[in-house]
Amino acid sequence: MTYHRPTCLDDAVALLQCAPVEVIAGGTDWYPARGDRPVTSDILDITRVDGLRGIRAAPDGWWIGAATTWTDILRAPLPPDFDALKAAACEVGSIQIQNAGTVAGNLCNASPAADGVPPLLVLEAEVELASATGQRRLPLAAFLTGVRQTALQPGEMMAGLWIRKPAPGRAAFVKLGARRYLVISIAMVAVWLRLDGSLIAEIRIAVGACSPTSVRLTALEAALTGCRVADCATRFHADHFVPLAPITDMRADAPYRADAVQALIARAITEAAL
Repeated sequence: MTYHRPTCLDDAVALLQCAPVEVIAGGTDWYPARGDRPVTSDILDITRVDGLRGIRAAPDGWWIGAATTWTDILRAPLPPDFDALKAAACEVGSIQIQNAGTVAGNLCNASPAADGVPPLLVLEAEVELASATGQRRLPLAAFLTGVRQTALQPGEMMAGLWIRKPAPGRAAFVKLGARRYLVISIAMVAVWLRLDGSLIAEIRIAVGACSPTSVRLTALEAALTGCRVADCATRFHADHFVPLAPITDMRADAPYRADAVQALIARAITEAAL
């Protein structure tokens, strides 16, 4: 086993072409998932690659490097559009995990209960992937293809996220768990909205831990556009939640998750509108 820790993106990408390696960025999910199994494969740690950590503003959006930690997200001077992402950052494990865990690790781990995904979905984030042949971008929803599955191809690694600057809005994130901290979600919701007086001019809603990947509820978004915030819950219809597929597990049963999601959405809308 060889442990590689390059400081240059070109070197990191070159190592991907030479031999099979496990790419890690923080390792806060990767190492615990191995349990007692020995590490036999080569490891490529990208946490010190120049340019892959930090948040950069541009006239038309923001760049979040793959090795950016959740603590970096919390400390960054971001506009209210990112409030859901910051709230999710507070929920990613303990403070020690937030200091080491990265955006890329959270996304590439592809857990249905990954806290960072719903807030990034409502920001319409795009994933930038790097390889020896260049870079390509995918919508985050297309990057996450299933439970622990992504659209990463052999020889590719995540370089970062691109978020286009929307019309100024507000956002909120609400998570339901068996306890307040250090808990895997039963269900979670992120909302981004833009108001026109007391009416919702535009809204995006994403739900996590209730389907193989977090999903946007676009039919519900359409139904709530033009609605007063106080009346949102009266617009909910069973058809709006068809994209969800909650399961029964040790944390909650499927009917409970389905009911909880509606309450979480109403709460997140109210918080975002404050």
